[in-house]
Amino acid sequence: MADLPARVLFGAAYYHEYQPAYGPDVRPDEQLKTDLDLMADARFTVIRVGESVWSTWEPENGRFELDWLQPVLDGAHERGISVILGTPTYAVPPWLARQYPEITGERRTGERIGWGARQEVDFTHPAFRFHAERVIRKVVARYAGHPAVIGFQVDNEPGLELFHNRGVFQRFTDHLRARYGDVETLNREWGLVYWSHRLSTWADLWTPDGNVQPQYDVAWREFQARECTEFIGWQADLVREYARPGQFVTTCISYTRPAVEDDELTDRLDIATGNPYYAMQDGLLLPDPTPDDHEQMWMTTGLWALYQTADWMFSSRQEPFLVTETNASSIGFPWDNRPAYDGQWRQAAWALVGRGARMIEYWQWQTLRFGAETYWGGVLPHSGRPGRTYRELASLGTEFEAAGPLVAGLEPDADITIVYSTPSKWLMQKYPPLATPDGEPDPAAYHRILDPFYRGAFDAGRQVRIVHARQLHDPRGEREGLTPREAVRRHPVLVVPALYIADDTTLDWLAAYAHAGGHLVLGPRTGYADHEARARHETAPARLSDAAGVSYDEFSNLTRAVPVRAVPGGPLRLPDTATATHWADGLTVADADVLAEYEHPHFGRWPAVTTRRHGEGRVTYVGTVPGRDLARALADWLAPAARSGWGDLPASVTATTGTAPDGRRVHIVHNWSWEPARVAAPADLTDALDGTAVPTGTALDLGPWDVRVLVTPEERR
Repeated sequence: MADLPARVLFGAAYYHEYQPAYGPDVRPDEQLKTDLDLMADARFTVIRVGESVWSTWEPENGRFELDWLQPVLDGAHERGISVILGTPTYAVPPWLARQYPEITGERRTGERIGWGARQEVDFTHPAFRFHAERVIRKVVARYAGHPAVIGFQVDNEPGLELFHNRGVFQRFTDHLRARYGDVETLNREWGLVYWSHRLSTWADLWTPDGNVQPQYDVAWREFQARECTEFIGWQADLVREYARPGQFVTTCISYTRPAVEDDELTDRLDIATGNPYYAMQDGLLLPDPTPDDHEQMWMTTGLWALYQTADWMFSSRQEPFLVTETNASSIGFPWDNRPAYDGQWRQAAWALVGRGARMIEYWQWQTLRFGAETYWGGVLPHSGRPGRTYRELASLGTEFEAAGPLVAGLEPDADITIVYSTPSKWLMQKYPPLATPDGEPDPAAYHRILDPFYRGAFDAGRQVRIVHARQLHDPRGEREGLTPREAVRRHPVLVVPALYIADDTTLDWLAAYAHAGGHLVLGPRTGYADHEARARHETAPARLSDAAGVSYDEFSNLTRAVPVRAVPGGPLRLPDTATATHWADGLTVADADVLAEYEHPHFGRWPAVTTRRHGEGRVTYVGTVPGRDLARALADWLAPAARSGWGDLPASVTATTGTAPDGRRVHIVHNWSWEPARVAAPADLTDALDGTAVPTGTALDLGPWDVRVLVTPEERR
């Protein structure tokens, strides 16, 4: 873990260098003082600076201007505000693009990205690396010793592009040569006898632009992620040459970027950091009106998706994380302006803290009057005068100050753990097993399969932990290197949907986990292909069919939802509205109990859900993508009692729980609705913000869009 202050950091990205936007009548030094005073009044404890303005740090090749940031850091330090200093490598200055046109990135071989946005550069090119290293060293050396600087953010939201430049492709070839040794091995492993793709020499390897070989595509995507990880790690190592003990190094991750493999990327950093943007207003309403087929992008829609993003950030290192950017006001574009309802900023921030956030930082302080993000609303509006957003965030800052170290670094609870596979997602983006409603390939297929399991758990009031597939048995992931039996204690229910690409070790570990006492839940497309994305020879689900007691060799897409009914007398209870969607595996039962069946003249010959004892544990097979009501019922059955202890809650109320660093239990209770709600305290609690005692059974009144933060009164070591 990074060495962080013992409270939740709270603040915003602050770009004083943009301050001419305030107008000609306001002196920059006066505006700086006003801004920092407003931040201090709002109980801000951190700002992020410097990452967007290489052309300000280095206006011309070799001419550096480094002193302009000093007043910002000095003023912040005087007010007790910490600083995260960024390296400016994601936004290349025009002089560098003009003098070194060869560094331009290519989205396809020979197809250069036009200049005028950001991240247009092939960051592997030696000319870029020379200049990037020079500016990093200059900036970090100048300010690493400043007492306000607590950490560094290298680059910004990396992984936007998959670069096809000649040098990148040649390194890809070298990577394959090192991995496979010779072309005959590559021919065999990739099955290049197909369509006459056998290589006679490494020079025969084709560029990726027209490739349709799945094995090539997975290797290409893996290589691109490795390049991104190497670039960020390279910067981090440069910064560490100057950083003081206790200063952390990170980068902010946009988790949907195509070249990001977050669990690998954060291995090179001191803490995981992400940028969760979410639809506000009715996008946070419960009951959730978000359609089941709504595609989640860099900005999510639906409360469940906000929680999933937080759990994804925690999953990167299985540790608490930082939020470097999140909604201050309207997010994104001139045509989509939806600032939060009163109370929603507070709610969303506490939701993120409840799932492990150690910092809440908004983008950005002042809404810009120019540029592509003119309507990406900040804490202050275009006028620069404090308004509703500022007032609400200032109130939140007071709450974080009152909570102090109690909520800094919560270990969030989990009733159900879901296994995530980035390589499987990559494969399904190009070769999706699902179609869109108009019959076209659905590049969001991976999440179309995985998300319903998460959303079902959320709808059932169950909390979720996300674990990357490699973290199951790789000590770089879950740092202690969990054995199957240890994993049972930490993850008693392990849901594994869409793990299409999996090596033998992972599949065998899953079987051993169930045998050791865990409840393993297998979903569609799990265990079907090996580490090279080759369909396996074994009966599906490969290496797991004996443990599951079922197998299949036939599967079908579902063009419409199919009703599902529970087997009479079985343990699974389903509502009449339970459905199967998108997919059906034709399961043959060898030694398993059927829990649910399709109500359909054809698909009814196969079970939809089965279960079987395996050793000390159990393996359940879900042969379809569960509709919302089926997914919720499954979560109820998998985890009959929510660990939160709050029991049945009103439809608009959620309760999330976790363990504070001092061992106390923290309860964060939300009402995501315009209608007031009332709940009963399940234990003796104390209001963490005002110290009021809340005995067991006390009725807690929650107003519209309200949140309560409660804690057990005794420390537990």
